[in-house]
Order: sequence, then C-alpha cells, then structure tokens
Amino acid sequence: MIPFACTAAALPAFPFAPHTGTILVVEDEAFVCELAAEALLDEGYRVLTATDADEAEAILSSEQVDLLFTDIDLARNTNGIALAHRARRALPRLPVVYTSGGRDGLSPAEAVSRSVFVPKPYRTAQIVAVTHDLLRDRG
Repeated sequence: MIPFACTAAALPAFPFAPHTGTILVVEDEAFVCELAAEALLDEGYRVLTATDADEAEAILSSEQVDLLFTDIDLARNTNGIALAHRARRALPRLPVVYTSGGRDGLSPAEAVSRSVFVPKPYRTAQIVAVTHDLLRDRG
C-alpha cells in the first residue's frame, strides 16, 4: 500500500497507465479513503482526497476535477449530498459517485442527475469500473 494521509493532497498518477483524469475522493474514514484512492491511483488517475465537504469545496474551487467520489455522511457534520449539489452548480457536467454504509441508495430527489450510488462495503473493482464508465460516458 502507498502510505498517505487522506487529507487535501494530490497524489501522482502513474505515467504509463491507460486512464486519465482527476478524481476527488471525499471520505472521513482514513482506511476506506486510502483503499479507494489507491485503487484509482493504480488505474492511472490523479487522486485528490478530502475528509469533509469543506475541504472538498476548497479543492473543487482550485483544481480541475473530473469526477467526485463522495461518502454521504462526512466529518464535521458535512454532507456528501449537499456537496454534490454545490459542486454541480459550479460544474454542471461533473460525474458524481455517492457511497454510504448507512443507506441502501438515494432517491432521485436527493441525488444529482446522472449520478451513481455504490453501497459500502464495496469492492475496489466496483469503484474502478464505475469511474471508468462515468468518465468514458462523459467523453
């Protein structure tokens, strides 16, 4: 495993990997964040991480992000659903992947359009496949 803290940090992509793009992983559980980030790094994506919605919004305002992967219930009483809605106001085509261990899904009224929900616990292969699909569909 690559040792790193899941805070607002940029992690380098592998230059030989076939996939490109920047993924923002928003997760307040350090181990879960590390697993998701490492799986995406292994695919060649540039990965940024944040532990709450406030950190994520700072990253979204200063970095080009191609996909938002966010837990729903985050640290400091922040919320991935609200984060995704605010992000979409600024970036209308931003693909969003929600995840949660406390829910089975999201209603269409809660989620942003054209988003995906992946329940926890998930396999890293699931998030890699969803990421590939959303970024490919986005063109």
